[in-house]
Amino acid sequence: MYAWIKALHVIAIISWMAGLLYLPRLFVYHAEIGKGPQADTFKIMERRLYRYIMTPAMLVAWITGLYLAIEGGALSSGWFHAKATLVVLLTAAHIHDGVLLRRFAEDANVHSPRYYRIVNELPTLLMIGIVILVIVKPF
Repeated sequence: MYAWIKALHVIAIISWMAGLLYLPRLFVYHAEIGKGPQADTFKIMERRLYRYIMTPAMLVAWITGLYLAIEGGALSSGWFHAKATLVVLLTAAHIHDGVLLRRFAEDANVHSPRYYRIVNELPTLLMIGIVILVIVKPF
């Protein structure tokens, strides 16, 4: 059963990361066009991505990840504590995306497209750290 849970965890992580990388890109385009009919399309795309892909994937990743950590005995390992910290930061990025999504939905965006390009890089950096910690287990 452990291998199946691990497979589900990897699938959830891939889905979550895809959303974390794509949603800020949608925000870039949305911020560039401002208001109007095209903005309404972006609102629908952003909302569906966040609610129906990203958030469920994040929840599955957390649940399966905790199971794997407990069953695999990783809770006492230093690398796992560092990884968990990065996962919490990834979750904070997810929540931040939700706040930005609400602002766009209310036509209250206050950031430039450049801001969203920068925000788009944070999940990538966190993912790199997480993968290195999980694979290399440096401590």
